[in-house]
Amino acid sequence: MRLEARPQPSVAMSIASPVIAVAITVVLGTLLFALLGKDPVRGLMVFFYEPIRSGYALSELAVKATPLILCALGLAVCYRSNIWNIGAEGQLLLGAIAGGGVALLATTATGGWIVVAILAAGAVGGMAWAGITALLRDRFNANEILVSLMLVYVAEMFLSYLVYGPWKDPKGFNFPQTQMFPASTQVPLLVTGTRLHLGFLIALAAVAAVWIFMFRTMAGFQLLVGGLAPLAARYAGFSSRKALWTTLLLSGGVAGIAGALEAAGPLGQLTPHVSPGYGFTAIIVAFVGRLHPCGIVLAALLLSMFIIGGEFAQSRLGLPRSLTGVFQGLLLFSLLACDTLIHFRIIWARRLAWNR
Repeated sequence: MRLEARPQPSVAMSIASPVIAVAITVVLGTLLFALLGKDPVRGLMVFFYEPIRSGYALSELAVKATPLILCALGLAVCYRSNIWNIGAEGQLLLGAIAGGGVALLATTATGGWIVVAILAAGAVGGMAWAGITALLRDRFNANEILVSLMLVYVAEMFLSYLVYGPWKDPKGFNFPQTQMFPASTQVPLLVTGTRLHLGFLIALAAVAAVWIFMFRTMAGFQLLVGGLAPLAARYAGFSSRKALWTTLLLSGGVAGIAGALEAAGPLGQLTPHVSPGYGFTAIIVAFVGRLHPCGIVLAALLLSMFIIGGEFAQSRLGLPRSLTGVFQGLLLFSLLACDTLIHFRIIWARRLAWNR
């Protein structure tokens, strides 16, 4: 068996590759549960059935998918433009900090406009954090991969400083957390009795907006050309500097909104664990979704199942919560392996020798 380059990329394999990758992940997950001494059927049900078994479960799936969709949309724009932002997690945390800071200034008498202010502050916070990466890349040609990644840990330390220090709730029994935000700052719920909030609709609106921007505007076309053919973009007079700032600020802005929605939505306060790694998981979401806004929605729902499944595996099967990361890694590596068949096809050596 050997690989032979295709004359042109396979459209069919481009569509089928994520599906095959999911199937491989299920098979490998079954083997993993068996090796851990757990019932594979029960394990797969925890990951793939429990998160969708009821209306409330579906609402929780949407809650988890909201920050993944927003972060992955920004990352998809970056990656299509050949700009490698790995720091969505840090941008999300800065959005949560900025939005949480505004929420802490509110009172119970504050009007509904405060929610808009929180989301705006979150966007500004995320854009400012991404702007550091853009500035260092623009002025000093620093590698955006390393800069954006290292800034994640700075953001984590900054958040810890705030919740352990000046923003710590004096009545919080010494837990590292802020006081609960006033009720006026709560992001409106979509379904009573669930945690599903307006952020999910905001994420879907962002999907439509990014699709229009990328595929129906001149600015989006310039970014796509710059990512696919940098020399052609330069020849056409498209500014690589403008593309750098546009993509990073857009990516940071939507990640910041995701952070503000988390802080003022399900959590209602700031803690060191505002994000369970949404920004890093969004990288996988972006690639599983083929860097396309519609594909990102489906991929976000799938990865949300893994997050919730990992929580269930911990509470019901006695397995470590890190199993979520294992499933995410299996999916990513399976996808990378399957993507090889987009540009190559398998040739069986025995058949080839027989034909000769």
